[in-house]
Amino acid sequence: MFQDLTSATRKLVASLGNARQRRATGLFTAEGTKCIADTINNFECRMLLATHAWLKEHAALIPRNTCVIKATNADLERMTQLTTATDAIAVYSLPEPPKPADASKQLVLALDRVQDPGNLGTIIRVADWFGIKQVVCSPETADAYSPKVIQATMGAIARVRPLYMPLTEYIAINHGNGVFGTFLDGQNIYETNLSPTGIIIMGNEGRGISDEVAKMVNRRLLIPSYPPGQPTSESLNVATATAITLSEFRRRPIL
Repeated sequence: MFQDLTSATRKLVASLGNARQRRATGLFTAEGTKCIADTINNFECRMLLATHAWLKEHAALIPRNTCVIKATNADLERMTQLTTATDAIAVYSLPEPPKPADASKQLVLALDRVQDPGNLGTIIRVADWFGIKQVVCSPETADAYSPKVIQATMGAIARVRPLYMPLTEYIAINHGNGVFGTFLDGQNIYETNLSPTGIIIMGNEGRGISDEVAKMVNRRLLIPSYPPGQPTSESLNVATATAITLSEFRRRPIL
């Protein structure tokens, strides 16, 4: 049985584009069939708002006892946080923060003040592809549960849970492990020994890794440009650099 959309619910869902509102309510949204299909069984679904046509077509996707609210396309346009409204919006409870992963037993990705939601979402998607289970984010990093980040993860947020804490604290509790970071004066990533465990730090889009975190990096790496010495772009996009770095780390054990 479908419920009717109320003005209060419409305002609540529309407000979840704001990080403060997400924290205050403990809720976040996922929009569109692909994103909802990948996440609806991995988070507590508080409500699902969709057009009648969408609900009819995707009835098998909806778990039992889900609060389902019928909405018009005009309603969804007023609630969406995306450039183009979709036919469905799921509202989930924010999950409990995960415990810090033990970097002596796995490879952990850590992000130092990554600001762009698109970059963060893509990085989470890349982490999922390469089997990274935890992404540790500095408090200044973009909110992983913002609508734009959720959309950019393409469902990977269901498998890669972000943990927000100061990176210096996370590195300290994992003392003794390899702490890798990319720098212009680092060692060529293709010519140095890498490890299947440890912490990989990726820095801010414009400023790179902060000084306080850089002091704790014990393995400085460089992604070289080609051919050597030829003028090229100043730097790589952080999501692209993350993909290259994780690919090389994962490639080594099978060589």
